[in-house]
Amino acid sequence: MTLWSKLKFKRRRALPLGHLHLLRACFPYELGLDLTHRPLDKLYIEMLVRREWRKISRSERRDWIDAIKCLTKLPHSPVLTPIVNPDDIAPVNITSSYYDDIVYLHMDLNRKESRVHGTGLFLPWHRWYIHNFESALKEKCGFNGTLPYWDWTRDAPDFLHATIFDEEYELGGCGEPSRDFELVDGAFSGPSLFRPSYPFPHTLRRNFTLFPYTASVILGVPIDPHLPINNTFSAAEVRKLTTGFQGDYKGFQTYIEGIQGAHASVHLIVNGDLLGACPRTAPPGCMSGPTFTPNDPLFWLHHAMIDKVWHDWQHNSIANTRAFEGGSVQRLDNITMWPTGSAPWMDLQTVMPADGLFSENTVVDVIDTEDGLLCYTYE
Repeated sequence: MTLWSKLKFKRRRALPLGHLHLLRACFPYELGLDLTHRPLDKLYIEMLVRREWRKISRSERRDWIDAIKCLTKLPHSPVLTPIVNPDDIAPVNITSSYYDDIVYLHMDLNRKESRVHGTGLFLPWHRWYIHNFESALKEKCGFNGTLPYWDWTRDAPDFLHATIFDEEYELGGCGEPSRDFELVDGAFSGPSLFRPSYPFPHTLRRNFTLFPYTASVILGVPIDPHLPINNTFSAAEVRKLTTGFQGDYKGFQTYIEGIQGAHASVHLIVNGDLLGACPRTAPPGCMSGPTFTPNDPLFWLHHAMIDKVWHDWQHNSIANTRAFEGGSVQRLDNITMWPTGSAPWMDLQTVMPADGLFSENTVVDVIDTEDGLLCYTYE
């Protein structure tokens, strides 16, 4: 067996590459590159490490914020080609920004039988989506860091005083009630001139809500409207996810994406744009829902945490590593029977929709964060 053949089989592990002893690296032969004659120390891609927002330096946080604002200054890309075109979201605004284009991709795929919520694509598509967002920050705006995540288990015990919203972290906090909960502090506030274009140009909003439910049954699923919603994304809940559901991808997704699961609960408790709630001054016909939620940069930190929980579950058991299943049709009419969608069924070769904005990839390309398209891990 040649040295190159050995490397191909060891591509996901730390290797003693001379002075690069024990460097964690990925080998990109899957991308179709001819690497046969490259020097040994050029055969790898250094593995990125995603870290919690409060654990990176102030300059690293500032670089990420500046790169996002850079995307908001870049023009709309004409390659964006919605494939669903639901009639209950705003049409593409050609005067909007490239950041808004990325938001619109999420909007297009989340109305009228969502393609990427309540289907098997929920976890892999959002992993792919935040990876492409991170790549856009790097390629278009010179971002040199890695996508951070928000460990909301740290804030769950006392969410209204969550430290991630402290002034030093620059994300802003809850909005001003007298102004439709518009942000008045932080890097993405009204004074900062950060203005999402969808559903129409407006200032970012957040309305922290501990008890968002007014009914005891939603979509046929019994819930507890008196349960403080921050209880559903606690450290104990995450441990249930990462240590349970061995080999049971459907069970894992159902628990994390459920109506009172960690994913939805963080969207609900922050409210405002992160929930996809229409502004008070929205034009007639604006429909709230999980569409323009990436307006709020908290979206990227939140979904990086969702991805981390999936990553940690995958690494907890070999039975979880490449586990994947689910349907392609969202079934809100019977979410109890079809929590991850119904037929046609998906598999690792299923192509994930990109609306022309990014290159299309399959589920298998992103099933492992240290292989294929991806090369990162979590701290």
